[in-house]
Amino acid sequence: MNMNTLLSAGLRKHNLFFMFALAFAFTSCGQAYSENKAAAGDSTAAAKKAADSVALTSKASTILDTAAYDQLITKMVNNDTSGKWPVKSAYPRAGALLPFHRIVAFYGNLYSTKMGVLGEYPRKEMLAKLKEEVARWQAADTTVKVIPALHYIAVTAQGSPGKGNKYRLRMPFKQIDSILSMAKEIDAEVFIDIQTGHSTVQEEVPMFEPYFKLPNVHFGIDPEFSMKGGQKPGAAIGTFDAADINYVADYMAKIVKENNLPPKILVIHRFTRAMVTNYKQIKLQPEIQVVMDMDGWGAQARKITTYRQFVYGEPVQFTGFKLFYKNDFREPKSRIMTPEEVLRLKPKPMYVQYQ
Repeated sequence: MNMNTLLSAGLRKHNLFFMFALAFAFTSCGQAYSENKAAAGDSTAAAKKAADSVALTSKASTILDTAAYDQLITKMVNNDTSGKWPVKSAYPRAGALLPFHRIVAFYGNLYSTKMGVLGEYPRKEMLAKLKEEVARWQAADTTVKVIPALHYIAVTAQGSPGKGNKYRLRMPFKQIDSILSMAKEIDAEVFIDIQTGHSTVQEEVPMFEPYFKLPNVHFGIDPEFSMKGGQKPGAAIGTFDAADINYVADYMAKIVKENNLPPKILVIHRFTRAMVTNYKQIKLQPEIQVVMDMDGWGAQARKITTYRQFVYGEPVQFTGFKLFYKNDFREPKSRIMTPEEVLRLKPKPMYVQYQ
């Protein structure tokens, strides 16, 4: 599918962030990349200290309520009779968030007001808005506890090669520390997200290991900006294979086991079939809960169709759904979907993201 078709279909995320990202790269490239040498040491030490400080409370619970798990999974499937759902897998480690909770996340980058609500508003206002959304979702479904999350883009795709010719820009680790501080205020989960550009998950994921040792830190990867064909980000839709996803899951699972942590959540964004290849080969394991997140914007009917085709139709484990405060209003008579409308989907998304 060519880019004009995708744009007209409304299934591609708003690319204004490239304008920001280029400007940011020209003015702040040195600072952002130097964190891997100078600032990285301090931030990594801070993350290790934080991990040590919560060691007594981060240990996984010893018992999983399997009866409650099964009951909530059945509720999540929402009377689907296709046989696709639920996906058969081993029970997760004790302390698993899903399906015992529904996560409502604000997405973005602290350097940009265009990449999502997380960076659009001042800290206090943003956190208040997130708490309001959590309350709306809780009112829509009182049977599952709703918890807040901050989903931060720590590596952003770029329209120019930049240092290392990787077409990606690493944010300073101190920004992740700021997100952790915000999350603490409202007892929120944290997701670190990467857009690899011409880099790889093998190159990007390990640098976040100190953060993975924190019990409330999870991860997200965005196939849209994984340019395996060598294209410039934004010129085509990228892709991840099951092998890429399994690498990330295995890396995080090892940390979970070594540190006796509750399961981590891995979010994979998706709005086309080609964005995730060989989905049947994605490995499920007790240490990781995989969420396929419907990432397209536009009219309600189109978003629902995208969800049915590429998330419901190619089941992995859990599902997510993204809502856009601006882009979901771009088409005539279009608007953002309500919690009640999203909860009619089969299966019901357990992860909801606002951009």
